[in-house]
Amino acid sequence: MTPGKAFLTPEEIRPLARRSNLWGALLLLHCWGVIAAALVLFALWPNPLTFLLAVVLIGSRQLGLAILMHEAAHSALFRNRALNEWAGEWLCGRPILADMQEYRRYHLKHHRFTQTEEDPDLTLSRPFPCTRASLLRKLWRDISGQTGVRQRAQQIMFAFKMAGESEGATSQDLAQAFSGPVLGRALVANAALFAAMWAAGAWWWWFAFWLLPLLTWFQLVLRVRNIAEHGAVEFSDDPLRNVRTTKAGWLLRLLLAPYWVNYHLEHHLVMHVPCRNLPRLHALMLEKGHGPRMEIGRSYWQVLRLASSRAA
Repeated sequence: MTPGKAFLTPEEIRPLARRSNLWGALLLLHCWGVIAAALVLFALWPNPLTFLLAVVLIGSRQLGLAILMHEAAHSALFRNRALNEWAGEWLCGRPILADMQEYRRYHLKHHRFTQTEEDPDLTLSRPFPCTRASLLRKLWRDISGQTGVRQRAQQIMFAFKMAGESEGATSQDLAQAFSGPVLGRALVANAALFAAMWAAGAWWWWFAFWLLPLLTWFQLVLRVRNIAEHGAVEFSDDPLRNVRTTKAGWLLRLLLAPYWVNYHLEHHLVMHVPCRNLPRLHALMLEKGHGPRMEIGRSYWQVLRLASSRAA
């Protein structure tokens, strides 16, 4: 479960694995602060451009909440375990209709069986490489809301036991999509968001600036992130080749890869290292001479070209 021990000593791993309550609080404040700033921007200058910018920024921070929930699922968001569990569930997972406990069960299995027949994430990585037309169809379904509506419908049917595994809505499927089979607490969290947005602006803000990003931009960036992490990599148990780290500049870190999620190879090497220390882990691996063996994408654009390189 800790492949990094083959490349790093315990003395090298230990300082990188330290949790911090202060860092956890700062990350959450940053994520929700960007969401609030996007709403303030639209409130001060309401026009189509600021509306679109708010949808994109909030959708990207919804991915940020999913990443911070992922951090909490590894008990790495806060040093205090009770705070880690509460924040991961209520401040990260529930607002985006996600179930952290269900996600944790599925995700730890993914770490244990990465890119093997028992990996529950194979349905996300195995289609790649595909043709360019196939990739564009997938991305269109995401940005147009088709993927989001289908997944939310599955989530509702599962929650009310209207669909079983034979109908394609399994608990694991929902976890893969950062969703969850239990909606009650998610509805409470979103009712609070609805009330806050109505108080700050108008009743329709939750639909325009929370539901709409969740169904569109969030789905798009989630797809691209999934492709970058495990799409078109080796189908093997080599921890340096079956997962990818992707380089990202400031703009893509803002819109597509928040909170160092692009350092995915390093996360798989030592999954309990907090996200803030993944760049240091990456630098250490390069310093120790492992760079030539590591699967590193030059950019997200390069990775998408690779993932869509199959001939028609």
